Parts: sequence; structure tokens; C-alpha cells
Amino acid sequence: MTTVLPMRPAPRKDFELSLDEIAREGARRLLVQALNLEVEDYINRHVEEVDENGRRLVVRNGVGRTRSITMGSGAVDVQAPRVDDRREGEKFFSSILPPYLRKSPKVESLLPILYLKGLSTGDFKSALAEFLGEGTMGLSPSSIVKLKKIWEDEFELWSKRPINKKYVYMWVDGVNVQIRLGEDKKTCLLVIIGVTEDGEKDLLAVHPGYRESSDSWLVVLRSLIDRGLSAPMLAIGDGALGFWAALRTCEGFEKTEEQRCWVHKIANVLDKMPKRVQPDAKNLLHEMMKAPTEADALKARHSFEKLFGDKYPKATACLVKSWTELTTFFHYPAAHWTSLRTTNPI
Repeated sequence: MTTVLPMRPAPRKDFELSLDEIAREGARRLLVQALNLEVEDYINRHVEEVDENGRRLVVRNGVGRTRSITMGSGAVDVQAPRVDDRREGEKFFSSILPPYLRKSPKVESLLPILYLKGLSTGDFKSALAEFLGEGTMGLSPSSIVKLKKIWEDEFELWSKRPINKKYVYMWVDGVNVQIRLGEDKKTCLLVIIGVTEDGEKDLLAVHPGYRESSDSWLVVLRSLIDRGLSAPMLAIGDGALGFWAALRTCEGFEKTEEQRCWVHKIANVLDKMPKRVQPDAKNLLHEMMKAPTEADALKARHSFEKLFGDKYPKATACLVKSWTELTTFFHYPAAHWTSLRTTNPI
């Protein structure tokens, strides 16, 4: 007896999509849905506004021209819905897809990162073509050079902007990064963050400096004063910074108090002790840092000195020598202590 096997149907071509193509199509559909929802919400909020003839003043008006948008999943073609807003002085602007936007913010931020990481201007297009497709059309060497000039101009403008807010605290640190900061390997970024009385944090300065030297920090501090900064009550930073020498010599910061970073201090103290005793020492150091009062912190310090002072004098001396600056935060509101004890905001 002959068995007849059913023929396998030919695979459908419309399902022969790669994972990346599926991701791009999904991203396109979600973007279109989000744009339509944004328009519907805008129209519904003004549905009761009509003219003298009873006609609605805010209505849909078809779609715009096809625009290619480069996103993390690649380039997609989108027609954004349009709104006809006939009210005097009013016009609809999409917050999701602003006019003339061609690249998502994530992609825009990727370009300077790749440049700083060392990618040559001539390699951008070939390096990203496989992932972004047609979205790499604007990534020629000359365009990257122009973008670099724009970034530099924007940073220069940002670095000279006036400071109009009153900051009560500021955190400072030298950040070493593996990116293009010139040929000198000892160059790092000097970073200052300020916080206002309302708890709003702002990045005040990012400046390339040499080995976190006092001269480099002095340049940054003088720049802040020139831009209108009123010196904060407290500065928080690592004890090894040249910042403190600069702070004490910079006119305008005479009343700013010093707070050493406990995270840096604990690491420095433990580094001078053998690993077998570090857990016990670390517990005592954390007890000091998180003590409910300055007296309790001092009591924990005395316990540390009693246990480790004779055997590990260098570790004890490292802790004791800057004790006053480590406990300045106790003079400020207790609700702020968690933020004031370390440079973690940076």
C-alpha cells in the first residue's frame, strides 16, 4: 500500500524577517501609535473650543511628509499626524517627535561617546551602518568634524553660563576617564555639583585638570565666582584632592566649611590594614560614619584606636588626622547627613 504524504506548503515570504527587521517594524508601529495617542489627547483637551459657527477649532489634518528617524533599533520611516489648530497664537508641537528631529537623543548621545572612546571620524559610517542602515547617511568624516565643533561650542557656552541660584552645599571630585582628554595621561575631569536650598542638584563645572592639582582647582573655583556663584556653606570631597588648598586660597570661599568623604576615608584606612582584620575595622568605621550624634562617633573612634592603634598606627593616624573635617556634617540638619557624608552624588 502506498502512503501519500502531504506536501509541505512553501514558507510565506512575509515572515522571512530578521530579528532586527522585526525590531525596527515594531519600533515604527509603536512610534506611530504613540504619535496618534498624543494627537488624540491634544484634540480631546480642546474639543469644546468652537468658532462662531460651532465648528471645532482643533482638529486632525492628515499626516506630514515621510520622515526617516534613526533610533537604537535602526532607521524607520514615519508619517507624523498633523493638527489644525485655528486658535489665535496656538500651535501643536509633538513632544515625542519634535519638528526636524532626525535622530533619537540616545543615538545623538552615542556619537560623542564613540568619538571620545577613540573611533576615528572616518570609521563612524562603516561601524554603524550595519545597525542603523540608512541612518548613517549623515555620518561622513566631515559631518563628525562639524558635530565635534558644535559640541565644543556648546560646552564652551555652558561653561560660561551665569550662575543665578543660591547653592548651600557642593560636592567635588576628580574623575578619571578612559577617553580622549589629550596626550597627557595624568589629565582628569574636575567635577563640581551644587545643591540649592530646595534640594535641586545642578552640575556646576566639568573641567580638565592636571592630577587634581590645587592650581587646576583654583581655576575652576575662580571661574565659578566670576560667573556669579555665592559660596556655599559646605564643600564635600576626598581628602587627597588639591581642591582644599585651592578652596582656602580662593577669594569668596572664606566661610565655606569642609567635609571629607567617608567612602574615600574608609578605603584609605582599610588599605593600611591586613585583610584579616578589615571586616571588624570596617564595621567600626561605618559605626562612626552613621552614628546618631558626634559624641557617639567619637566613642566608636576611641574603640577603633584601642583595638588597632598599637598594631596599625598608620591606619589610626589616617583616621584621626582629619577627624574634624570628617564630622562637620553633624553641624547640619540630620535629614541631610546621608548626602553630606560622601561624594556619592558625583
